[in-house]
Amino acid sequence: MDKQVNVHAAKTHLSRLLEEVLLGEEVVIARGGKPVARLVPVQEAPARRTPGTARGLVRMTDDFDAPLPKGVAEAFEL
Repeated sequence: MDKQVNVHAAKTHLSRLLEEVLLGEEVVIARGGKPVARLVPVQEAPARRTPGTARGLVRMTDDFDAPLPKGVAEAFEL
C-alpha cells in the first residue's frame, strides 16, 4: 500500500522517505489531503539497441507491397 504524507512531513523527513522508496515503498505527497506527487525509484535506462541484430530473422515476400484484395482495401476505407 502506498504511504501518503503531507508536504510539511515530506520536507521534514525527506531522507527517511527516500530510504523507504529505495526499499520499494511508493510515497505519495499530499497538499490539503489531496495527492499531488509520488516518490518512486528512478528506473535505469534500457540498454542501447544495436541496429542489425535481427538481420536474417525477418523475411518479406515478393508481393509485400502489392495492392490489397478489393474486400480488404474497402474495409480500411470505412
